[in-house]
Amino acid sequence: MSVYTEVGRDDLIAFLDDYSVGELVSYEGISEGIENTNYFVTTEQGQFVLTLFEQHEFGELAYFLDVMTFFYQHGIPSAHPAADKQGHYLKKLCGRPAALVMRLSGRGVHTIATVAQCQVVGEILGRMHVTGQQFKSRRATERGSDWRQQMASKLLPMLDQDSAALLENELAFQADYANLDLPSGVTHSDLFRDNALFEGDKLKGIIDFYYACDEYLLYDLAVAVNDWCINEIGELDSGRYQALMSAYTQQRILTEAETVNWNLILRAAALRFWLSRLQDKHFPREGDLTHIKDPNAFLIILKQHRDQPLA
Repeated sequence: MSVYTEVGRDDLIAFLDDYSVGELVSYEGISEGIENTNYFVTTEQGQFVLTLFEQHEFGELAYFLDVMTFFYQHGIPSAHPAADKQGHYLKKLCGRPAALVMRLSGRGVHTIATVAQCQVVGEILGRMHVTGQQFKSRRATERGSDWRQQMASKLLPMLDQDSAALLENELAFQADYANLDLPSGVTHSDLFRDNALFEGDKLKGIIDFYYACDEYLLYDLAVAVNDWCINEIGELDSGRYQALMSAYTQQRILTEAETVNWNLILRAAALRFWLSRLQDKHFPREGDLTHIKDPNAFLIILKQHRDQPLA
């Protein structure tokens, strides 16, 4: 993730003193991603990811850490927070809420996903959606239809004529999104290739649950399809798509309403990330290692869903 808050060595040593993790060996900023400040931290007793939360207040964050702990305790391979000596998962560092999370082995997928990886992701997401029905805490999405409408209003004056017309047409098409009768529950809502750590085709764990919220389960599936199933030219690939969907539906069968609304949800997921990347491009936040992702990648996917609806 981009580094917005610089953490000095002395501050980090003092922070780690509250944990039973041994002395600090090394640490370095992580440049990928958008929202939070993240560092890899190595101590005498292990490797961790330190996250300083730039967008959330202290009181909001227990939900995310509870989601991570819940899935870890229910057999979903996922990152989980380390507790300090008082049993707390969340602390303050450099004026920001901060958490120390166990670092998993493996690496995010930074190339086109293999068919086998797509299959694994479909299976684990299906398991998460079934298991997640037991999770009791609730949190409304921050990037739902209201956010998409508001962000579109800010961005429309900055778009070329064709893109602006497409955006207005898409918002009209998705106007009834919030009123659909679809299964919902706790979702990851950001299960991109860089948020699943693999060694070859073996999944080691899911990370970055900081967009987790109550949403349509189908939306979570659409987010994954729109990233994992693309080919070398950025378009959706039928082989990868079929592998992911088949593995998912072996864990959870889609309802009739989900099947009927599949194209709309795929388009909503593509629109959300097109808009958020446009936001990062036109309204960037300052950060030492800020990494801006290409908005056009999701414009291409959105256009494909508009022109060639998936069955």
